[in-house]
Amino acid sequence: MILTYIAIVVALFFAMNIGASGTAASMGAAYGAGAIKNKRLAMFLVSLAAFLGAVLGGGEVVKTIGSGIIPSNHFSVEVVVIILAGATLTLFLSNLLGIPLSTSEVTVGSIIGVGIAYQSLYTDKLSIIVSFWIIVPVLSFFITFTLGKLIEYAENRWNGLKGQGKWTKWLSVLLVVGGCLEAFSAGMNNVANAVGPLVGANILSEGNGLWLGALFVSLGAITLGGKVLETNGKKITRLSLLQGSTVSFTGGALVIIASLFGLPVPLTQVTTCGILGVGAAKDGFIMLQKGVIKQIIMVWIISPLASLVVSYFLINLFARPNTYNLFIIVSTLVATIGTIRLSQIVRKEKRATYDEGGGI
Repeated sequence: MILTYIAIVVALFFAMNIGASGTAASMGAAYGAGAIKNKRLAMFLVSLAAFLGAVLGGGEVVKTIGSGIIPSNHFSVEVVVIILAGATLTLFLSNLLGIPLSTSEVTVGSIIGVGIAYQSLYTDKLSIIVSFWIIVPVLSFFITFTLGKLIEYAENRWNGLKGQGKWTKWLSVLLVVGGCLEAFSAGMNNVANAVGPLVGANILSEGNGLWLGALFVSLGAITLGGKVLETNGKKITRLSLLQGSTVSFTGGALVIIASLFGLPVPLTQVTTCGILGVGAAKDGFIMLQKGVIKQIIMVWIISPLASLVVSYFLINLFARPNTYNLFIIVSTLVATIGTIRLSQIVRKEKRATYDEGGGI
């Protein structure tokens, strides 16, 4: 019974981090474009919209997370704690760094780690999910890039569309509505990442899980979402009101469609790629060289692998103790860290040699 309560507590903490990461990013375009200047108001609106999305439309993705990747009979209380711990740890660290991270990737990665440990994965369903992790963000980029070119032409011809004069109010309203739509889609798609394992293990019913998860996602968006909102809204590229609306409506529509088919997709990647699309249309592809873009891409690649390794390690440590597997994992980790550290030392010594005028 105590382990059950621990599983629920970890899931709710995870839900708060989902609100801080994926949900808060939904209003990044509106905040960056200046449609909402008050950060607290922006976070309140996304929390409300995400709550409604989770309650009204989150059921299909919950089913996928709870029984579509690995057989539901593997979802014991102990395994649920391990899945959520692996995903939560990865997401929490990314929030401390202020990096928008896909909760879908860390959750699915954590479940895959369990499936590998038990040698039981629905590979057909998993291949579809992973392929859509690539397809949907890329589609978002090209849609917003195309629309961004049209918007650039229209704004140059009609200055009012840049948010000047009487058009400012209405374009701002349009962008805020788009941000709320995107947050609604976040609720549909991402809340399942926290409560899906609980539903799969029959710890909570689907309805109770959605209501409870929605509540804590909203709480997380308000209390922890500030850094991610700043990253998506201000550090990637500045958007006009019309450009921001394009990002929000495109991302929201794509994620809602995926949610209706029960596919957990990386909302934050969809949003960020949309911002990059309009940014590339406006400033050219040179803006893709910005350091924050490289950092986000690195976290996207590492995050599912990190949560996979963590959950696989915990399964072999607690659920199915296996000394040999633990030894391999620890040895690989030590070798990787050692190699990175050694390369840093070598580069530092080379720089010191060149600076002192020595060497060949």
